[in-house]
Amino acid sequence: MDIDNIQIQIKTFFGLEQILAEEIKKLGGRKVEVKNRAVNCEGDLGFLYKINYSARTALKILVPIHEFKAFNQHQFYDRLFNFNWEDFMDVDQSFAIDATVNSETFKHSQFVTLKMKDAIVDYFQEKFKRRPNVETRQPDIKFHLHIDRELITISLDSSGDPLFKRGYRREPGEAPINEVLASGMLQLAGWDGKGNFLDPMCGSGTLLIEAAMIAMDLPAQIFRKRFAFQNWQNYDADLFAKIKEFRINRVREFTGKIVGYDIDARMLNAARMNIEAAEMEDVIEVRKQNFFDSKKDLFPLLMVFNPPYDERISINDDDFYKKIGDTFKTHYPNTLAWLISSDLEAVKKIGLRPSRKIKLFNGKLETRFLQYEMYEGTKKVHKLEN
Repeated sequence: MDIDNIQIQIKTFFGLEQILAEEIKKLGGRKVEVKNRAVNCEGDLGFLYKINYSARTALKILVPIHEFKAFNQHQFYDRLFNFNWEDFMDVDQSFAIDATVNSETFKHSQFVTLKMKDAIVDYFQEKFKRRPNVETRQPDIKFHLHIDRELITISLDSSGDPLFKRGYRREPGEAPINEVLASGMLQLAGWDGKGNFLDPMCGSGTLLIEAAMIAMDLPAQIFRKRFAFQNWQNYDADLFAKIKEFRINRVREFTGKIVGYDIDARMLNAARMNIEAAEMEDVIEVRKQNFFDSKKDLFPLLMVFNPPYDERISINDDDFYKKIGDTFKTHYPNTLAWLISSDLEAVKKIGLRPSRKIKLFNGKLETRFLQYEMYEGTKKVHKLEN
């Protein structure tokens, strides 16, 4: 691996590719190229450490090491068996493989993963008369196998555990929003830590914590103990320590307010535990409050939230969304509000036309991330005054 010029692929969620590309450019990535659910770029070893530590909308960060075509399982095995695996792992290290397969030739991801594992183990057995261990839970080295028809790409996974696992979630709550999705939503909504933030249905607090991390410019992985690249042969501990120190020194003070409401005491307890784990008690305030009975008390204000689904609170969807719209209109003048929902019919009951609609996926659920602009009086009057 050329440590000064590494080809890098960064995975993300559908709809967050442009946000991720902007993050990568700001962090110093070269030749940034937007793909479907991914961003490709180039950078040196320090940059690879930096994006793992800092990028908020990255799910995993891969470094391709081997690419070839195979038209049957024998070619697949042979090409892998004849690759220099000791350049990337030691026989004493454990490894794991995850796979993404889109191919008529290689239909079953479990089968090709097993074949790749056999090729690696057989390679070391023949060369060193010893076999490395396969360890699925906490491997030293993690490989990613990508098959697109006949094209096979083998990558090193530099992250290890997916990067949405920030390390602050003590209590998941019910149907929590993914941390990477939460951060992407906040960035799409334009949150930059200037002003005040409200999540009026905060659940276990993910949006609040991610909002605070953005506001203070805290690295996304400040709480993470381990990355997969720390087990690589070329790992430079001094370089990584310097990168962490540089990023920590950029942390800034936040003077606004970040507030969360919920009507479920159990959710608020979960939120408080997560906020404490993220060491954000001084920055984030949560309180038991029904959004529909609330009034705007923070100026200026950005609101972003993920309304609960039926399984968390028994709601009549139409009535529930109508109440959201009524609360927007009567109690939150001059506010920018965003919400995410998979119920595309029910959101029409809000009774306001969204000024932006962005397609996102919350897990496997197709959703819309909707922006509502509330003005005092009509838009027309507001525009004339400005």
